[in-house]
Amino acid sequence: MTRKKALPKLKNEDAEREFWADHDSTDFIDWRRAKQVMLPNLRPSSQTISLRLPKPMLDRLKLLANKRDVPYQSLLKMFVADRLTGRAKRMTSTESPGFEVRRSSAGKRVLLVPCQSEWLEG
Repeated sequence: MTRKKALPKLKNEDAEREFWADHDSTDFIDWRRAKQVMLPNLRPSSQTISLRLPKPMLDRLKLLANKRDVPYQSLLKMFVADRLTGRAKRMTSTESPGFEVRRSSAGKRVLLVPCQSEWLEG
């Protein structure tokens, strides 16, 4: 077994990124001795966004969140995640509970408009 190089002390993550971009880890680490670890408390990173919602929609979302005893931002994330997991293939009024699909008066834009639904009442 060949002796591995010592890892240098790096000032910050940017310096570490630059270092590993130009070096092979096998010169510094014996991967045959590596052990698998579980990191159960890691959460996916998130990014802050700005989202404009009509006040009545936001009020309704907060009311629903309050009924379910969850923060409204979390409920909104659950709704978005639900849509992204493929539970509905197309945005239509029958597949988008709580919203109707309408065209703008010029017919160029598609609008999702809140409507009455038992799904949102729950």
